[in-house]
Amino acid sequence: MPVRPWQSEPAGCSADEGSWADVSYGLGLLYEQEDDLESAARWFRQAAECGRPGAAIRLSAVLGRLADERAAGPARPLLAEATRWLSEGMDTTRPDAIGMITDMLDRHQRAAARSALEPAGAR
Repeated sequence: MPVRPWQSEPAGCSADEGSWADVSYGLGLLYEQEDDLESAARWFRQAAECGRPGAAIRLSAVLGRLADERAAGPARPLLAEATRWLSEGMDTTRPDAIGMITDMLDRHQRAAARSALEPAGAR
């Protein structure tokens, strides 16, 4: 799954597209329930870019799960994007936010450990 570079302005979102963000979010939930994480991430990303409440958090969680399924190298961009959405998507002083941030840090550490165990030629 390609990681989308950060943009300061949401792509293709306007004030009257709130319903599109809701539809995108709903599709993300549907694909997440079906365990199609790449499709879920694509829809959550669209909803998050349009400012749909909760979409950034769901996107971060799905990207984290995708990173867990991949090897250390390909996981790093997913973890970086997940961390960015997590930091933008919630009040980081809430206990549930602290738990999610801790989980994301654990994912980063696991990816780094896997990377350290790879033979030098595999990187």
